[in-house]
Amino acid sequence: MADFDKSVDSTAAVAEERAYDVPPSGLVIFFNDDYTTKDFVVEVLVSVFHKSEAEANALMEAVHTNGSAAIGVYAFDIAATRASIAVSRARAQGFPLMVKVQEIR
Repeated sequence: MADFDKSVDSTAAVAEERAYDVPPSGLVIFFNDDYTTKDFVVEVLVSVFHKSEAEANALMEAVHTNGSAAIGVYAFDIAATRASIAVSRARAQGFPLMVKVQEIR
């Protein structure tokens, strides 16, 4: 059997218990407008937000019908990044798509 070195403080490896704040989540909301095409919205939902084609179509119809729709909840940084990518792509195509991220605690 191997010898166990009793001179090593085995409690030193135990991490201190600390109170950490849980990072906020972000609710991504798409808003309807009269210019952004439905096909573009679906493409962004699939490619940026990783929605299935069927889910993307249902969300696009909800945005179109209700004026806005919650797309999903992500870690706040991820939500903000994806929203920014969606808006950048929209502007590059000449669309005024509005996407908001609402912080959730």
